Amino acid sequence: MSLPPPADHAVARHGWVQAVSTVLAALLAMGVIAALGLWAAGATGLPGDAFPRVVAATVVTAVGGTIAISGDAGAIAGTRAGLTAIPLSVTLVGALVVGAGFLRPLRHRAVAGTAELAGWAGRIAVLWLAAMVGVSLAARQKFAISLGNGTLGDIGDVLDTSPTVGFRAAVVESVLFALLWLAGVLVLALLVSRTAPLPPRLVRLHASVRPAAHAVLVLLLLYVVLGLVTALVVAATRGHATQTFALILLGLPNLVWLTLTIGLGATWHGRVVGPFGLPVPHLLDQVLRTPDFSTLNLRTLAHYDGRVWWLLVIDAVLLWAAAFVMAARSPARTRVWQHAVHLAVALALAVLMICLTCRLSAHYGLSLLGIGDAGGGLSGRLSLRPELWTAVGLGALWGLVAGFLGALLAKPVRRRGEVEKNGNGPAARANRAA
Repeated sequence: MSLPPPADHAVARHGWVQAVSTVLAALLAMGVIAALGLWAAGATGLPGDAFPRVVAATVVTAVGGTIAISGDAGAIAGTRAGLTAIPLSVTLVGALVVGAGFLRPLRHRAVAGTAELAGWAGRIAVLWLAAMVGVSLAARQKFAISLGNGTLGDIGDVLDTSPTVGFRAAVVESVLFALLWLAGVLVLALLVSRTAPLPPRLVRLHASVRPAAHAVLVLLLLYVVLGLVTALVVAATRGHATQTFALILLGLPNLVWLTLTIGLGATWHGRVVGPFGLPVPHLLDQVLRTPDFSTLNLRTLAHYDGRVWWLLVIDAVLLWAAAFVMAARSPARTRVWQHAVHLAVALALAVLMICLTCRLSAHYGLSLLGIGDAGGGLSGRLSLRPELWTAVGLGALWGLVAGFLGALLAKPVRRRGEVEKNGNGPAARANRAA
């Protein structure tokens, strides 16, 4: 009679059924969050039963897809519009669901072969590809633009001109970016997980990469939780509940991770022109609505509200806590300077991700016989961009300092080196399994 194989050699149950459930769960979660956020923002009132297509477009942009905006106002009129924005609330929910679905069949194991992980990821990728093709094809719509009751409206009635504006997902480009997004999520899921198996040749990453990656992920999620609590308190005490819920469901990470970088000393530049309604704190809206580009950093924001300096304190405390946890969960043989370098690299990459995903650019304009594009209610512009490499450098510097201090403070409490020395740690189990 043959004995069952050891638990570490058990074949993971990650077939097509599990891949289908992972992809469907991610799309459903993203669609629900996007629909609720757009509902709170008033998108249900769009003409032509466009709401489901706007939801599809939101999901496409959440995974890095491209939405092209076009206008048609006839030969005597002109329209222009453009939008570059990522609804990171939708993105974050999708990433968490995909990551959890990817890791779930792999739990309770020490190692997994490269071919096995690639096959499991490939199943998800094939289904994700098919799903994103369908979502991208659905993300298209045209709207009629009302010229109002003024001069433009009168001219439009006389000339029988009815301007329209529409959006359409660039299917090929959007699908490619969606696949890159999926690949990034799956790789990050393996890096930040403390228990997921790795191929034998990559087991060393368990000690050198995972503690720092996990600590930075917890830091980012903690900022989202703090922002959520703050937003709910504001909605309950100051009104504007629907606008606040729209922000929570569509762009809460955009705002809180922006404040994280500002607390680190980073500088952003932005401007708002026209009737753009921003569901953001009044301080930020006030700073952005200036004749020229505004500078957003601790010093300039403190001119309007001195409490902004608390962002520096919050960043320092949370980074120290993340560094402490990272060091406490690392092998005892890891040197102090290695902790500092690990956290510096992880935080710098996180800041780079924030700077690339939180930037905003939006503009629209309508002119009829040369009238209307210059201002009024028929044009607007929104821009927000970071000083990229300065922010990344500051993230690395903060990571070095916090990692050094956290490692020093965690020395008395670390015990993982003793466990691994006795041959019971993840690396030891992986070596036996290999």
